Formats: sequence, C-alpha cells, structure tokens
Amino acid sequence: MAKHWHCFYPIAILLWAIMGFHGLAITVESDVQALQDLYRSLKSPRQLEFWKAEGGDPCAEAWIGVQCSGSSVVHIKLHRLRLMGNLGFKLSNLRSLKHLDVSSNYIEGTIPYILPPNVTYLNLSANKFSGSVPYVIENMKHLRHLNLSHNSLSGPLGDVFDGLLDLREMDLSFNNFTGDLPPSFRNLTSLKGLFLQNNQFTGSVIFLANLTLSDLNIEDNHFSGVLPEKFQNIPNLRIWGNHFDRATNSRPWRFPAGTPPRVQSTRSPPAANLSAFESHPAQIILHKDKKKSHATGIFLMVGGLAVLAACAALFIVIHRSRSQGVTLGNLGNSGDSMPSLHMSTAQDYTSMPAMHSAQSSPYSSSPMITPSRLPPIQTKTIRMSQKKSFTKNRMPIDAKIYTVAELQIATNSFSEEHLIGEGSLGSVYRAEFPDGTVLAVKNIRTVPLSIIEEQQFLDVIRNASRLRHPNIVTLLGYCTEYGQHLIVYEFIRKLSLHEALHCVTYKPLSWGLRLRIALGVARALNYTHSSVPPIAHSNLKASNVLLDEELMPRLSDCGLAVLRPLTSNKIKLKASEMAIADSGYIAPEHVQPGTESTKADIYAFGVLLLELLTGRMPFDNSRPKQEQSLASWASSRLHDTTSLRQMVDPSLSKAISSKSLSRYADIVSLCIQSEQEFRPPMSSIVESLMSLLQKPNAPTGGKEAEPFDKSNQSTSSRLFGSPTLSYYSV
Repeated sequence: MAKHWHCFYPIAILLWAIMGFHGLAITVESDVQALQDLYRSLKSPRQLEFWKAEGGDPCAEAWIGVQCSGSSVVHIKLHRLRLMGNLGFKLSNLRSLKHLDVSSNYIEGTIPYILPPNVTYLNLSANKFSGSVPYVIENMKHLRHLNLSHNSLSGPLGDVFDGLLDLREMDLSFNNFTGDLPPSFRNLTSLKGLFLQNNQFTGSVIFLANLTLSDLNIEDNHFSGVLPEKFQNIPNLRIWGNHFDRATNSRPWRFPAGTPPRVQSTRSPPAANLSAFESHPAQIILHKDKKKSHATGIFLMVGGLAVLAACAALFIVIHRSRSQGVTLGNLGNSGDSMPSLHMSTAQDYTSMPAMHSAQSSPYSSSPMITPSRLPPIQTKTIRMSQKKSFTKNRMPIDAKIYTVAELQIATNSFSEEHLIGEGSLGSVYRAEFPDGTVLAVKNIRTVPLSIIEEQQFLDVIRNASRLRHPNIVTLLGYCTEYGQHLIVYEFIRKLSLHEALHCVTYKPLSWGLRLRIALGVARALNYTHSSVPPIAHSNLKASNVLLDEELMPRLSDCGLAVLRPLTSNKIKLKASEMAIADSGYIAPEHVQPGTESTKADIYAFGVLLLELLTGRMPFDNSRPKQEQSLASWASSRLHDTTSLRQMVDPSLSKAISSKSLSRYADIVSLCIQSEQEFRPPMSSIVESLMSLLQKPNAPTGGKEAEPFDKSNQSTSSRLFGSPTLSYYSV
C-alpha cells in the first residue's frame, strides 16, 4: 500500500504552499463580482473606500463596510453613507452573506428580486425603494430580521411569507402598502415583533391572532372587523387609527394594564437590531487593518490535514471497492428497489417540480439545503404517489417555464410604465428580457386554488400552448411560482381590430383588407374548433384580434376565458363591468363569456363580420334603443337590398359590389342564426370567405383600394404603437 502514497505528495506540497501564503488569501470570485456590480449600481461613490468596479480583493483590501470570514463575504454594512443608485442584480452571488444593511441612504428602484439566499439580517429601511416585497423573500429560509420601513413601497403584499419559519422581527412601517394581509402571515410562528403602522392596509387581522407576539404596531391603517381576543396578551400593542368593531367581540375587550400609548410617528427608522449577527462574533474576522491573524494559518493547517485524511480515506475506499467489484456489480443488476427509491426521493427534494428544472432560470436562486432539513423518506414517497395520480396520462406542456424573478425583472416589477392594460382576467405587461426579447405577460389574478383547480389551470395552458397557427398569438410560457399565475405571449407590435375600426385617429380599412382580416380570424377559429379536443375561444371580439406588422389578424387569448371562475372577486367585478360592452357578441342562448361553446364562437364571429361591414360597435348604448344591439338591428336588414346598402360603413359605400355585398350578408345571416343548430361549422365559413375573395366583382363606383395599400394605414404614430386591448380583454 505504501507505493500509493506518492500520489499525495503534490497535494501536500500544494497545501504547504497555501499555508505559506495565507496572508494573500483571495476573496471568492462570485463575491467579488457581486460587490463590483453593487459598486457600479450605486454609481461608484467615493464614500466606498477601496471599492472597485473592476478587479480588487474585498477581503484582503478591507473594502469599507465589508467583513469577511476566510475568503467569503459575510457582512455588508453601508448605513448612512448617502449612497444613490440601486442595488443591481448580482446580490445572489453572495452565498455566504449573513448580514446586509444599506439603511438610511438614497437608494431607489425596486428591491432586487435576486437577493442573498442565506442572509439572516436584511435592513433596507429609510431609502427610496418602490414596488412591493419581492417574491424571492419566501426562499430566504434563514432570515431572522427584515426591515423595509420608511420607503415608498406600495400595492398589496404577495403571499410570500410561508417559508420564513425563523423570522423574529419584521418592520414594514411607513410605506404605502394596501389590501388585506396575506394568509401566510399566520405561518410566522417565530415572529416576536411586527410593525405595520402608517400604511394603507385593509381588512381583517385574523391571520395575526395566533402569533406569539411581544410587539405589534398596526396603527394608522384601515383595518376593520373584530379584534382577536388573544391580542390582549401582547405586552406592547398599538392599534389606534383603524376601524375595529370591538362591540362585536364575544366578550368585552379588555386592554392590557395601562392603555398602550400611541407610537410617536417619526420619520426615522427604528434602531437596527444586530442581535442575529452579534450573537456569533467568533465567526467574523474584521478587516480593520490589512494584517492577517494567526487564526487564518491555523484554520488552513487544520483544513490541510483534513484534506490529507480525506484523501487517505478515499484511497482505502477505492481499494476496497476494487476487491468487492463483483459483489457491487451483482447488486446493481439485481432487482433491489433501493436505487430507484433514492432517485425518486432526490427528485422530490428539488426546489421546484421536475419539469421546472429542465428550464431553470439564470435569475433563480434556491436556498441552501442541508441534509438536516430533509424530511423523512416515507413522507416524500407518499407525496410522489399523489403527484403521479394527478399527472397520469397527461401530455407535457409545450411552453417554457418562467420564474417569478425573471418576469419581475423583465417588467421592472410589473411597474406602471410596463402596463399595457387591465382586463377581465387581470393585467398585462410589456416584458423586456436581457437578450433584447420583448414579450407580453398576462397576470391572471386568481383566488387561492386547490390542487384540482391548479391542475385545471395547467390543463388550459397545456391546450393553449399547443396551438400553432399564423393567425393565433402564440403562448410561449407560463409561471405558477408562489401562487402566481402568469402567462407569457409573443409580443405583437400593432393595434387591435377594435381600435382600427372605432378610433378616429386611424384611416378606414379598405374592404379588401377587412375581408382578409375576416378570413384570418375564421381560419384561426376553424383550427381551434378542429383540434382534439375542440377548443372554443369563448370570448371572441374585435379587441381580441391583433393586427401585426402587415395588418394581418392574430387571434389572442384562445381558450383562456374558462379561467374566469378562478379569478378573485375584484377581477370578477371588473369583468362584469366589461361584459356590458361585450354583450353584443353573446349568442341568444345566453352563453356567458367563459363557457366553452364553438357554436357561440360562430355567433360572435357573425357579429364581428357585421362590425367589419358597418363600422358600428356590437353594443352601443348611445344609439336609440332599437339600434343598440348591432346583431338584432341588422338581422332584419340583411336580405333587403336597400337597407343592406345603407348599413355599410360610409367609407366603403362605393367600394363593394352588390353581388359581393349580398354574398357577404348571406354568410353573416347564417352565423347569427338564433338557433345554434342552424349555424354552419367554421370550415364552411372559411370556404365561403375564400370564394368571396377569389372571385371579386367590380365595385359599383370608384376603385377599391388594394388590401395592403399603405394608403390605408394612418401616418399617425399610434399605428405603430404598443399592443392594445386585445392582450388583456379576456
């Protein structure tokens, strides 16, 4: 065996060399890159002594505010240094960072959606941060202290607090947060101090009832409802400035001894609580000077001996494995189920489902997982069997899986400047990715979904993602992280048919172009209706038809309207308001938007044909009552030559021959039949429209413009503007 020891000589020499030059220890490269990016993002301030945008060694050079343990950065404290700019996007590189404090500066922008994953203390208070709490917070399993107070954060809190089982203190005060408290607040079982004062929170505080808090300040919000009786056990309680109904408590409310005074409303943040960091001072090596302590040499020497011991152990294992090669080989070929058990268990320990891991994002960062945090194998085996029962016999989803962090970065935290519009399923945003790709992201605001409802959502995405047609807007991806339901579409840089027809800033579309738009929409519907299983659009209307660079139609949101029952009450209210304008598309059998029916699609398509012909809105309450519903008003005039001619959009009055007009009216009449059994299939409608286009008749007077004549396009810049209602009208 001695003959094998010569393989350890190079390792020993290397270790002695390292120990000899321990005074020249180099900071790990990922930490250096993160600090360089932070320095650039903060506009390279002079206050940060020794910091560099390129090169440098933060640990060896004692960069101001940086503290290290060995060659890893573990502490960044940049408190009250008048720093400006933002925090950049590489903080997740700091895998060993425990303490991050940039409080009392002028840092702005959104809180990064990629933060150090193992930090225990995070203080971003008294800055100019906007947006909301990032979803990555839920992955910061070791977080104990979180202070985001005295910023300009706004909007509702996401339900992102489930994973913070070690959180002891959280301060979100003096911001502009709105809406109800998220249900995950009730899982903050270690929380002792919670400060929510001076925000715009509404609703109940029931999710705080069972927390063992010693400090709670919820003053100056809009909370209402019943005060939980358990609040009486909180030593330091502040509740003034809300709308609680104490009269409805089951027992009279008894304030703690000595009614708690109001908290003084100062604009200065509370003192930083350093207990989480200072409780382990021995782990930190301060670089106040550039001399290395002897502890570093001892550490490296011990580490070197450990490596040598590991090499020796490895040699023994290899030697034994060779002598037992036959036995191990036989075991691998046997019917033992143990290897498969380990494999399935390991797959379920990943931070996301298996199908997510194949398309992992460079922006995502999973928390550090140690063996001590792994649950028992039996529990995971049961979860695997349950998962299989829901996914059995289902085809994979042909769409990219995005992370919430990716989409938030691409939309600048779903900011107002990226908002395209609001619709009956939620909001839609323009997303700009680092590689220059521009897409559209629909944020479907759902209620908390059950496992069955989540599967229903995925089934809708599965069906919609397989639609590939030149007249359909392609669904490219989706995201279901943290209870969010986001859908990613290709970005069409033109306008909707609704705008092209009804906005005075655009020149009227030619008759030939209108026919081609009608044919494109018909082909798209025929494609979805002919798929297996058939997919009804369920909410066809002009605002769901995009016109691309060549003014050709692209039907959007195919099949998504069936998700409407899963949306929140606020979105349902918005949808009901929009339904008034869309009522002209609804078939006489009273099929509501969101109900799957290909026959209802055909009726709505007939109304769309009337809209193209007349230039009128499907439902217009500004007209006389008998003319408000376009289909009802036009149905009795389709077979009267004079009335039919009078219905035509004035801009087209001399561009359509009588024969073409009559044949077009026949198609419309069949589509809007009151009895759905008499409406033709989309395949027949496509054939009729193609025949109408292939055999044009001379117009009654004047010359019809060519379908793609550029004179039909407005020179107004709005023609080349951002996508319109069609992305978000569902």
